[in-house]
Amino acid sequence: MALPVGYRQGVITAITVVLGFSLVFLRFWGFEAPGDWDVSSALSAIVMGISIVGQVVTLWRSLQIEDDDPAVYRKTLRWFLGSTIVLLIGVALSVLSSSQVI
Repeated sequence: MALPVGYRQGVITAITVVLGFSLVFLRFWGFEAPGDWDVSSALSAIVMGISIVGQVVTLWRSLQIEDDDPAVYRKTLRWFLGSTIVLLIGVALSVLSSSQVI
């Protein structure tokens, strides 16, 4: 049984929007924002980098023909959820780091 029409397109759109945000946020926060780097800011950048790698893997999985299979699609959604949670952790760390809480 294949997925209903439109499911994959919606997920691909969501992945690209989150991936675009991740890349732009990391670019601004890592390269253009004022302030010095320390251990917490480096940790935040590493966490966001891991999230970006997860998002790219998720996008690659969602573009495969096999993703029409519901079991594979669910696994792709788990990848997306995991990479989004890691992204939120990275953004939270960057906020705490830039406000010098950590």
